[in-house]
Amino acid sequence: MKTLFSHSQVMNFNDKVDYSTEGIVSKRVLQKEKGNVTLFAFDKGQKLSEHSAPFDAMIQVLEGKAEILINRVPYELTAGQTIIMPANIPHALEAKTPFKVLLTMIKSKA
Repeated sequence: MKTLFSHSQVMNFNDKVDYSTEGIVSKRVLQKEKGNVTLFAFDKGQKLSEHSAPFDAMIQVLEGKAEILINRVPYELTAGQTIIMPANIPHALEAKTPFKVLLTMIKSKA
């Protein structure tokens, strides 16, 4: 059975997720005990409210523009840019345009 994200297959993440009008679409690329990788598509104006997670998280912007708050400090990111959000620090996100992102989360040591 072929899955969306197969091993040893060349792919373009932008082609693997579509926008949903006034919505957020997520697709799990990898899920392991120590963390996971998720592909997201946010329609313009969609948000993730402030929260924290027990993971270090790296956001890689694939398409569009978003404002990311880390500990209430705003960062504007566009396609090709990356930012790392530390574990247990509040963060939030708002899509300023339709926005695709690859999120990698890795558990911190206990």
